[in-house]
Amino acid sequence: MRMVADCRDMPSESGCTLTISGEEDEVVRAAAEHAASVHGHADTLEFREQIRGMLKKEIPVGA
Repeated sequence: MRMVADCRDMPSESGCTLTISGEEDEVVRAAAEHAASVHGHADTLEFREQIRGMLKKEIPVGA
């Protein structure tokens, strides 16, 4: 199942609108890397688990 991480769901002063979708592990990795490089978060195992807990199932187009 494809999952989605959407920066618009997170409190942010930058107003980031990035959305990442894919398989769960891919999305967690990409979202953590994005959060670290763009938003200054520490890319830790704990942070990745927080991201994992905030993912949403992707709604297929035409559903």
